[in-house]
Amino acid sequence: MFMVLAILRIDFFEIENVNFIPLSVIVLVGVVLLMSIFTSKLFHKWANKEGLTDESLRKADKKMEEALIDADLGGHVYKKRVAIEGHGKSGGLRTILAFKVGNNSFFMYGFAKNKRANISVKEIKALKIMAKGLLGYSTLQLNKAIKAGSLIEVENYER
Repeated sequence: MFMVLAILRIDFFEIENVNFIPLSVIVLVGVVLLMSIFTSKLFHKWANKEGLTDESLRKADKKMEEALIDADLGGHVYKKRVAIEGHGKSGGLRTILAFKVGNNSFFMYGFAKNKRANISVKEIKALKIMAKGLLGYSTLQLNKAIKAGSLIEVENYER
């Protein structure tokens, strides 16, 4: 079992009786930590309508993992620009995701820049509450949410 802590963007893990081995050491001994990307049901429908692919979401998540963040909205909620085919990032889409290093990523909301300038303070507060819940999900809770259809896992991804 892995326990993940993110401290100053340095990941540490607790493995059985060994306390806090740096990620680089774990990789050297061949242990791989798999994290997943999820979308909310509402986001998934919107993304399909806009032509946003799983590959674009994987790329955006990779950039987040590399600390290439467009806007930190607080409470582990981030705004990330995502390009769609035929358009660059500046003319593309904006996504709002719950993200924490060493945890799953959750794309919660999205909008096209040409249809909306930004999200409101009230919406940000609601998204922070949602992010706190999602990032705290246990494996059992994630499986229940997937089975119920409220979360959709982005396929073929490992961080």
